[in-house]
Amino acid sequence: MPNPLPPDPPIALASKDHDLIEKANRALGRLDGVTTLLPDVSLLLYFYVRKEAVLSSQIEGTQSSFSDLLLHEESLAPGVPLDDVQEVSNYVAAMNHGLKRLREDDFPLSLRLIREMHKVLLSKGRGSDKTPGEFRRSQNWLGGTRPGNARFVPPPPDHVAECMSNLEKFLHDQPSRTPVLIKAALAHVQFETIHPFLDGNGRLGRLLITLVLCAEGALAQPLLYLSLFFKQHRQEYYDRLNAVRLKGDWLGWLRFFLEGVEQTAQQAADTAGRILKLFDEDRRKIEDLGRKAGSVHRMHDLLRRHPITTISNATKQLSMTTPTVGSAIESLETLGLVREITGKQRDRIYVYDPYVKIFDEGTQPLP
Repeated sequence: MPNPLPPDPPIALASKDHDLIEKANRALGRLDGVTTLLPDVSLLLYFYVRKEAVLSSQIEGTQSSFSDLLLHEESLAPGVPLDDVQEVSNYVAAMNHGLKRLREDDFPLSLRLIREMHKVLLSKGRGSDKTPGEFRRSQNWLGGTRPGNARFVPPPPDHVAECMSNLEKFLHDQPSRTPVLIKAALAHVQFETIHPFLDGNGRLGRLLITLVLCAEGALAQPLLYLSLFFKQHRQEYYDRLNAVRLKGDWLGWLRFFLEGVEQTAQQAADTAGRILKLFDEDRRKIEDLGRKAGSVHRMHDLLRRHPITTISNATKQLSMTTPTVGSAIESLETLGLVREITGKQRDRIYVYDPYVKIFDEGTQPLP
């Protein structure tokens, strides 16, 4: 049974911890600054949300890659594990639902919103029989075959509503105001410890971090996701969560979390810069094609939005003839920007290779 937040006694921050908070805040500020330079920040958001969905689901054991998800969304995904890719697709939908409610509907970060997102997360495929959108009414546990030999046993079901109500109060700064990065860090552990649903707790708990940062105005765009950091340090991630539960080591967790925020924000800012540079360099290469440049530019613009496509899909979306699209793709292949991935003569699939490779970094499934 977790005690209500904030911790009592309060976390004793040393001067180096204040430095960590300052560094993490500066990295968030840089990330916000870089996004203002992008001609279309919605493009970066679109693919970053999908990368986060892949990574967070991989921590839970799915095997889908970033490319699998794009193939699935373009209805080009024969042979990918459907349950896995559906799970990732649900995560994207849940994330978008939560962000839309916060931004467009001016809805508070609340238990109702968390339940709504959970309902979307488990709407189809694996877990759809685990009471989506409802707090659990039975005991769950992690590891082992029963609570008696489990690695971790969350609160009994009749205490879930009380624990979650306390968490909601903390999110709304009751009984006292908590700085946003510390709030996001503590709320994540508390949510994972309560484990309020029968399934999907890990994914929703990681998503809660981004929702807190957006709801509090720490991020103008929802571009910070810690799943890659948690995946790369998976054992330490689990050990830090357990150290809070067993020893009350909030400070150890907070330091780990702040290091993750700083690293992840820097990586996201670097990614945005690399994409800007890639688009600019590729546009210059296309300019050198002379008369063909016009149709190739249009194809390049489409690939920025849909980096995996077919000639027939591109023909429909661009309202261009099949030979014109085929010629544009051939030009992009010659420039090294596009790669055909099936090896077949028919129903060929093309990928904007350098672009997808940037987002693919770190998304190889765990062994």
